[in-house]
Amino acid sequence: MQEELLLQLKQISAEEQAILDGKKQVEKSIYTRRREFVIDAKQMLDKGKLMDIRTHTRFIHFPKHGHDYIEMIYMCSGKTTHIVNGTETVVLDKGDLLFLNQAAVHEIYPAQEADIAVNFIVLPEFFDKAFEMIPEESVIRDFLVGALRQGGGAADYIYFKVADILPVQNLIENMIWSLVHRQGNIRNINQTTMGLLMLQLANYTERIQSTGPRQYENNMMFTVLRYIEGHYREGTLTELAELMNQSIPGLSRFIKRQSGMNFQQLLQQKRLNQAGFLLATTNLTVEDIILAVGYDNTSYFHKIFRERHGQTPKRYREERRKNN
Repeated sequence: MQEELLLQLKQISAEEQAILDGKKQVEKSIYTRRREFVIDAKQMLDKGKLMDIRTHTRFIHFPKHGHDYIEMIYMCSGKTTHIVNGTETVVLDKGDLLFLNQAAVHEIYPAQEADIAVNFIVLPEFFDKAFEMIPEESVIRDFLVGALRQGGGAADYIYFKVADILPVQNLIENMIWSLVHRQGNIRNINQTTMGLLMLQLANYTERIQSTGPRQYENNMMFTVLRYIEGHYREGTLTELAELMNQSIPGLSRFIKRQSGMNFQQLLQQKRLNQAGFLLATTNLTVEDIILAVGYDNTSYFHKIFRERHGQTPKRYREERRKNN
């Protein structure tokens, strides 16, 4: 991270100074007026804002709390130890990234002066525009965002070890810089940057770390989704089951339970999303696109494409190009 920016983030806040002067507990009223300790976005964000940042409060144990927003925590330097849902320990090192959805219960052990974490306070609607810019939908990306936005879903948190992924680090630092310096046109810039960040993270699901009871299920599901991303033209449930050393019926039930769709529906979603992307961004004929995404029955493709999009591939292409 740029040294000047890091020095700004290291400054002792008034809250931290009070702790250093002897205050023994976090001042709950800074974060919420509710009886229960749920940090209130209305209290943390200026009116009309969808996202902002604050540095994590150091020198004290931050007790169990919830959030009514999505929290994204980035370690600028040092490390912090987090307990999620009372049992799952996550240790963030420099460059690590942790997403917490609105269902997560969270506490943090005391951080020292050099342990600099930035908390992004993000309302769910912030992501809506961020993803409009991405023409090709990704089942992995959809799964990540769904997990973040739906309490009690497949995961209450997602933890990325991405310190060595330069594009990810640059995108996060760009957002921090823009928010610290109150850059002009900040919302559009950061929604675009967040979209790029999510697209990058979707390429690095092997960097997702998990330490809790859902670890096995989460890793299995990401394996399924990575397989579909790479093999949507010719992939089969039989081949995937062999690769994962699972029975076909057992894997089929697992996929349905985790995603709400069966394997064939996930495969078809990816194929149709890719077809839409190619229609909007290339001059390939419809027939060539049908073959490119793994279909050999033209009539069947036209039928399912119309069911999904409510229009023919030709009309879909015309409308997308007219709007770009």
